[in-house]
Formats: sequence, structure tokens, C-alpha cells
Amino acid sequence: MTPVVGSDDGTQYHKDFTLSITKALGDQLADALDGMGKAPLREESIARLKEKPGVYQLYLNDEFVYVGKADKSLPARLRNHLGKISGRQKISLDEVTFSCLYVAEDFSALAPERLLISHHKEMGNIPWNNNGFGNKDPGRQRDSTVLKQNHFDVEFPIDLDRPVEGLTSGEITLQDLLEKAKAGLPYNFRYGKSAAFKTHRVYVPEGEVTADQVFRLISAGIPDKWQVAALMGYVIMYDDSPTTYRSAWRYYRDGQPIDAMPEAEPAGDIEADEPGADD
Repeated sequence: MTPVVGSDDGTQYHKDFTLSITKALGDQLADALDGMGKAPLREESIARLKEKPGVYQLYLNDEFVYVGKADKSLPARLRNHLGKISGRQKISLDEVTFSCLYVAEDFSALAPERLLISHHKEMGNIPWNNNGFGNKDPGRQRDSTVLKQNHFDVEFPIDLDRPVEGLTSGEITLQDLLEKAKAGLPYNFRYGKSAAFKTHRVYVPEGEVTADQVFRLISAGIPDKWQVAALMGYVIMYDDSPTTYRSAWRYYRDGQPIDAMPEAEPAGDIEADEPGADD
């Protein structure tokens, strides 16, 4: 006898059932974050957070722009973003807020930020996760890269008028000035080494000293074949580099700034942010 697989009226009494646990988790995480308030991306707000792992979302003028995670410390990760945004043009920390969720350490194995990214991709709104905001220093092999018009560094280039923190007036070696500039700026300053930097001395003026002023001092003290180049997202200084960079918008040579016109490719897909970037 042939077994009956359906009723006489055509209804089916058996079929496959698929449960997407990861999608459910992503939806729940997004719902939890969307149901929370938003705090200013400021040290006062970050200082109230617990030193725990978690996920977070950033908002620009109350519009969702970025989702990220911290495997160890939410405060440390958010401070990284605070510093980065504070050193950019065309954006103010007053415009940026955040919300976050603490998660158990073993939950990080499920890549909760990826679950949130998948959720938001379905909604079609995840701008900064796809524009290079979370990327780290790309290294020298990418210094000559021409960025796309929708890249974070093109939309919000570094601010050379920002004061360098931790500087005091007086005479110091060029090497010390390089190290203090690297430590006192919210964007990366990458440079080559030379024994001459340890003996050449420069004078740091009194009062607030901007990055532009520091790079003038540095360029005045380096050998002729060296130059300081301000790219869209960071600053470099080498002796064996090209004379010009297609993405540079200012050079410093012999103590003087030289403005340039950076190139940018049409807006389009950008290499995804580095996974697992953390504190």
C-alpha cells in the first residue's frame, strides 16, 4: 500500500523547518540597543562604563552609523573612537553619541558585532562599517593608495590645527619631538629613523602648539631628502618615499607647508573594516 503524504484537500502535513539562531540573536541585540538611550561620546560618559566586553553602536546626529565590539574593555574601545573623531575636520564630538551592551566573554565567540552587522545590512543602513572608519594604520604599502570619495578619511580628513598634547616649551632633540608628536596626536604619525634626529635640537615655543606648527619645526630640522606628508587619515615622514602622494593634501619641506590637491576615486565599495579590532 502506498503511504498517504497529504490529505484529500491538498494540505501538507510535513515539511522542513529552519531555525536561524544567529539571525535571532542579531535581531535581539539590535532591538536591545535600539531601545536604549544615547550618551555623548565624551570622557564623562565613558568613565561611567564597566570594564567589560560588549558591543556598541555610534550615532551621528542621532542617525545610526557604526556597530563595533570590544573583546576586553568597552571604555577602552570607545576612547579610541573619541580620540579619532576629535582629530578630524568637518565633524564634531557634539554630533556623536553611543549606546552599548555588556556581553559575557564566551558570547564573543559568536562574533556579536557580525550578527549586528548582518541585521543592519538587511535594513540597508550601516554607513561607517563600510567606509574605513574602524580600520587601523594600513602600513607603508598603502601610503600611495587613492581613496574613494565615500571613505571616512576623505569625508573627515585629519585636523592639522589641533594642538599637540603633552608638549612643553623649551629646547629638545628632534627625536624627542617626533616621539611627543606621535603620542600627542589623535591620528597616526609614522616616520623613519635616523641617528641625526638624536643630536639635532629644536626649540618648542611657549603656549599651545598645533600639529601644523610641530610639522613645520620637524621639517626644518630633517635632512633635505626627507619630507613630512599629511595624507587624508594620517601623517608620514620618510627619506625614501615618492616626492608626491596622490592622497596627500599638505607637505612640509624646509619648515614650510605646501598645500596639495588630493585625488579621490568615485564612491564605491571599500575594503571592510579589520575584524576584531579591539582595545
